[in-house]
Amino acid sequence: MSSSSEGSGNGGSSAASEDHWSHVRHDFRTPINQIIGYGEMLEEDAAAAGQDEAVSDLRKIQQAARRMLELINVHLNPSAPGMNKPSQAAAASASAASASAGAEPVAESDPGYQQLTTDEHTPEVASAHAGHVLVVDDNSMNRDMLAKRLERRGLTAKTAVDGRDALDILAGEPFDLVLLDVMMPRLDGYETLQAMKKDDRLRHVPVIMISALDELESVIRCIEAGAEDYLPKPFNPTLLRARINACLEKKSLRDAEQKYLQEIQVTQNRLSRELHDASEYVRSIFPEPLESPVGVTWHYQSCSELGGDSFGYHWLDEQNLAIYVLDVCGHGVGASLLSASAINVIRTGSMPVQDLTDPGAVLSALNNMFPMEKQNNMYFTLWYGVYNRATRELKFAVAGHPAALLLSGEGEGKSERLGAPGMVIGAFEDIDYMTHSRQVPEAAQLYVFSDGCYEIIQPDGSMLDVDKLEKYLLAHRDKPDAPNDWFLQSVGTRGSVGLDDDFTMVRVQF
Repeated sequence: MSSSSEGSGNGGSSAASEDHWSHVRHDFRTPINQIIGYGEMLEEDAAAAGQDEAVSDLRKIQQAARRMLELINVHLNPSAPGMNKPSQAAAASASAASASAGAEPVAESDPGYQQLTTDEHTPEVASAHAGHVLVVDDNSMNRDMLAKRLERRGLTAKTAVDGRDALDILAGEPFDLVLLDVMMPRLDGYETLQAMKKDDRLRHVPVIMISALDELESVIRCIEAGAEDYLPKPFNPTLLRARINACLEKKSLRDAEQKYLQEIQVTQNRLSRELHDASEYVRSIFPEPLESPVGVTWHYQSCSELGGDSFGYHWLDEQNLAIYVLDVCGHGVGASLLSASAINVIRTGSMPVQDLTDPGAVLSALNNMFPMEKQNNMYFTLWYGVYNRATRELKFAVAGHPAALLLSGEGEGKSERLGAPGMVIGAFEDIDYMTHSRQVPEAAQLYVFSDGCYEIIQPDGSMLDVDKLEKYLLAHRDKPDAPNDWFLQSVGTRGSVGLDDDFTMVRVQF
């Protein structure tokens, strides 16, 4: 062996030569690794049966096999110093022959001793994570040995003869882990791994590469391509168990995560449908526009699935039209429920009030019906007015709500803010709200709105205010759809950014 090694050493610098020796080492090591693997399993069985003499002999066989692996790595490697040292090769061969014959173990002074004996065989124990594992190796004895080891650990193992066979099997059934040999015909480990990572169904299946010592460059490529880890041949039982457990645990956690995400998605879809239904209900209680004897239009846009704004108008009798806009603090389901409840009470007149044309009395009754402590500490603001078309009198009361705008006159026209101090609805019991009154000129317009109609942040960071809104409505009071035009102008500049608050504006044309 010495002379042939020297000849190889002289040409070992070429890639072709190194590739040749790599395959030679691979072919020599494969049966020796099988001797070690089966020896470990036989040792376990002998230990369990109390056959101490057999255990001792099996350990000597395994130690001799490991020593032989060391000799192969050193003396069949063109770049190793031992290739140029015949005396060391001869001595090592003699040592291996002695060990294989059952002689005393290699001395602790031997350079390879520590490496060979630090991986003391540990009996297999059941895995803490049950799993379905695919073993991919072109050598039948390797596949059989590794599959048996996995089954001893309580795992379910299936085998594939090469990469193409593995991909076919993976396409037909789920696996929790793949043990993938690097060197295989038809489709090697690296190509198989690449194919798995390109497949959405397989890309998350953990892969452990199985490699010999001089295949580490290929292993590094595989790790970079997405492999979880690698196992060197021969397998150390403790290392095998640890790395498989780690991958199975990771797969188990990811499966649990995916299950939770699916459950969350189902819940979100259900909530989305329910929120949509709730939103449709809220819109269903909004009144249709009026054309005569008083014209009423509106524009509403919630800042979320369910908003806290609501509004309405209805005839109390043949002469009196009630007009109201309320704004519940906050947004979402709770705010929307309170808003819908209050609007329905107002619309149906279900209040202990003798005269529903008295806005102050209506607000006082609502305040006692919706105390904050019984509404999850939520309150709402309200502007409530009653217009008598016979007398053209507009009576109104305010509970913490923005003032309405009464526009009148020709040309530039004029505007009056119909507001008054007033506590929000629900803050304190037994509050008396004051009723105010104004005469409505001919061809006048009334705008009742929430603060979301002007507290709108612009792209430059500035915020619109009620003065700008008032100026715009005066300048565009002849437009048939001024509320919608204001919404498009003030909100459209924000692009894809949503509203900060609900937008509610009611326009009454007398």
